[in-house]
Amino acid sequence: MLYDPKKDSYIELETNKGLKFLYNTLLGRIILKIATTKLIANIYAKYMNSKLSIKKINKFIKENNINMDEYEEVKYNSFNDFFMRKIKDNKRTIEDNLISVCDSKLSVYKINDDSVFDIKNSKYTVEELIGEKRDYKYALIFRLCVDDYHHYVFPDDGKIVRSKYINGKLHTVQPIALKKYKVFHENSREVTFLDCDNLGDVCYIEVGAMMIGKIVNEPIKEFKKGQEKGHFEFGGSTIIVLLNKDVDINKKILENTDNDIETIVKLGESIGK
Repeated sequence: MLYDPKKDSYIELETNKGLKFLYNTLLGRIILKIATTKLIANIYAKYMNSKLSIKKINKFIKENNINMDEYEEVKYNSFNDFFMRKIKDNKRTIEDNLISVCDSKLSVYKINDDSVFDIKNSKYTVEELIGEKRDYKYALIFRLCVDDYHHYVFPDDGKIVRSKYINGKLHTVQPIALKKYKVFHENSREVTFLDCDNLGDVCYIEVGAMMIGKIVNEPIKEFKKGQEKGHFEFGGSTIIVLLNKDVDINKKILENTDNDIETIVKLGESIGK
């Protein structure tokens, strides 16, 4: 379920029929082993980058109720070109306090002293997630759907300490997969360690997902709050931000997470108190 703060209302999630088949049937799980590989993603990415895919754009906009008034008016040469569309400068505002790093559905989990936290009844450790032992206090899970703006920004001023890539599978990041697989441990992901002026030690993780063509990060060393960090090519995906500093998270977001409800957030808006 989703919570929309702007309308103060709840929205029931509907699972795609194709995903139900892949994750809930024997034949589907056999096909899933192939569908979650990089080979399939690369083949699909070639199609999405071709002119043949342009015909999908208008149907996609209608099916997902995308407000194109928010985006720059340009000619798209492929579906992926459309998917990576840029938003107009005045359509997102970088607010005070802790911000959302992207348009997404947000859940926030507290990490215990043993570096363990639960997502959809699956226990994760920080070491599983990033491939090394480190201490963090909060895990912010930003789940992007196909209709979201797929660019993401830095949460604070600071500098990049180091980055690494962890190879893996490409499960969908929708709840149906999270309940059956440790997706954030199994999927491919980019891990970036940040030294931030106000937030201190931050780990920023982009998680690849089913049919994701590519995770593209900007080649920079220092950054400002709200500056673009990168973008995803086609597919829904997830960003995980690990914080080592005590922060004031909006109580409604924490309450929603405890009740297995994601909160709809927009890039740059405050998610603090």
